[in-house]
Amino acid sequence: MTLSARFDEVLTALAAACQRHYGKRLVSLAVFGSVGRRTPRPDSDIDILIVAEDLPRGRVARVGDFAKIEADMGETFRRLRSEGVTTELSPVLKTPSEVDQGSPLFLDMLDDARLLVDRDAFLAQVFERIRARLARLGARRIWRGNAWFWDLKPDYKPGEVFEL
Repeated sequence: MTLSARFDEVLTALAAACQRHYGKRLVSLAVFGSVGRRTPRPDSDIDILIVAEDLPRGRVARVGDFAKIEADMGETFRRLRSEGVTTELSPVLKTPSEVDQGSPLFLDMLDDARLLVDRDAFLAQVFERIRARLARLGARRIWRGNAWFWDLKPDYKPGEVFEL
């Protein structure tokens, strides 16, 4: 089995675990980063964005709540470690209203994220609005080797104010 196929198995199990844990509160689940691009290494983190309603307040409480999902995934990760894959979950947890406020993180997700769960196309629509805004600005993602940066407004003039 290829490394990418192993990660796909993990993502299927992760989606099921998130659906069990969050139930109807789960709005979207996206994987991004190298796993989202399907270019993982055996030690790549699995970067995920979970959008859910009624999350606990504060990062520590949210990560504590997410620990239940990690426990649910324990056997999957033990099996992977026995096969030389030492991945871990790296979650970002947001409510729908927090997503609507925007985040620079979403710029890195536009081309690479895979939506595993997306109720009513919530996150797909958010990403499409961001893409449209970037297009209006003339923004470009510029690659330098294995990294990139965004030129958000190539015709920017000093002192000019613009919003994403």
